[in-house]
Amino acid sequence: MKIQAVPIHEIRRPLFRQNDSDKVAALMASIQQIGLQEPIDILEVEGQYYGFSGCHRYEACLRLGHETILCNVRRAPKSVLNMHLA
Repeated sequence: MKIQAVPIHEIRRPLFRQNDSDKVAALMASIQQIGLQEPIDILEVEGQYYGFSGCHRYEACLRLGHETILCNVRRAPKSVLNMHLA
């Protein structure tokens, strides 16, 4: 696993997750003041990025207009992706 900044628009979020708007707002304030402290986890499968966790951090950075987000990137085969989608 490696940590890298990934363009937000390149991260696919295939599963719907309801975000807590208060938590997103609090994270936005925190990120504006001190930056993103913990990277989100994403899978890299065949050159595509998929996010399944870190939904509130992702949404906060997206709303703040960040072009990239710090990620723990784990390369995985398509079989691992399919397990997340099942």
